[in-house]
Amino acid sequence: MLYSTERILTTHAGSLPRPADLREMIVAKATGASFDPATLERRLKSAVAEVVRQQIACGLDCVNDGELSKTNFTDYVRWRIAGYVERPSAGPRRLSITARDETKFADYCVANPRARPVGPPTMPVCVEKLRYTGQADLAADIANLKTALAGVSVGEAFLSANTPGTIEHWLANEYYKSDEEFVFAIADVMHEEYQTIVDAGFLLQIDDPDLPDGWNCLPKITLPEYRNYAAIRVDALNHALTGIPREKVRLHVCWGSHHGPHHDDIPLRDIIDLIFRVQAGSFSIEASNPCHEHEWRVFEEAKLPDGATLIPGVVGHCTDFIEHPDLVAERLVRYARLVGRENVLAGTDCGLGTRVGHPSICWAKFEALAEGARRATKILWGHA
Repeated sequence: MLYSTERILTTHAGSLPRPADLREMIVAKATGASFDPATLERRLKSAVAEVVRQQIACGLDCVNDGELSKTNFTDYVRWRIAGYVERPSAGPRRLSITARDETKFADYCVANPRARPVGPPTMPVCVEKLRYTGQADLAADIANLKTALAGVSVGEAFLSANTPGTIEHWLANEYYKSDEEFVFAIADVMHEEYQTIVDAGFLLQIDDPDLPDGWNCLPKITLPEYRNYAAIRVDALNHALTGIPREKVRLHVCWGSHHGPHHDDIPLRDIIDLIFRVQAGSFSIEASNPCHEHEWRVFEEAKLPDGATLIPGVVGHCTDFIEHPDLVAERLVRYARLVGRENVLAGTDCGLGTRVGHPSICWAKFEALAEGARRATKILWGHA
């Protein structure tokens, strides 16, 4: 676990640009189309090596594999668990993160498909006991990142995994007796993936947009009802993390990376205590877009758990504008003065790989992130 003891360290939220040829093979594998497994294996290994070098060249201290082997940050789980069947589906996911926006901005959502993400043509439905079957794919991810890290110097490396509550967005249940039993069953299954990542020597990043954006999935729910709903899913996540040291876990939360109004996102102050209940040592929180940048003030009162670090998103996915390094520095200094400079790492709002207009924008944002961290370091320590 990294601390910014001498300078502001840098990282990001996960997803990075996928080379076009690799993306085609990943999609073919996921959809059952024809592809050559040996070619995919070779290209994935080389692409992970390339993306690690690019992160280092941009000035990032904590790097990952770019999630290059995955269709996206959540759907990849469909190919790593068993116990469900696929049924035809038309429309959004079972729980849509745009449901609350659609109640107020229905015409906008119809006119702007990007604001209303549509799920795959089939919906998985759990019909028997869930079990983990992703050992081979996970082993390949671990091996590719280890190979990519050989001979290079980084502060830390992480692999991402999805959370029970977010998996529940697209996986329906016809087997378990209650929603709570179901989400804990998902937790039991995902524990194997979590433990394997940590045992391999990597930091485990838990991607949990459900914690804030579950509110958007349930537009008629009240705040007290939602806090109860979210608390159950935090308990399930902690169950999945049983036996894993919290300093080996980084939690990433956001309000959904889709481009849309986000007009009724749940305020951070209403869930910060639930976020800090997760057994993690580091907390990556969306913090730079127009709906959430002001929430730095939450940390005037909310205190980090003992020994924890904060990774505010100081560059974002919501615009292709490249943040000025002085703005990045300003954001970092603001957080450092609230929670302690050693407890702040510079991060991104969400994964930039599929949410900015071109790979060159992603890498330019990382360069601005690193330069902003250097400028913040000069302000906070008096040296570059």
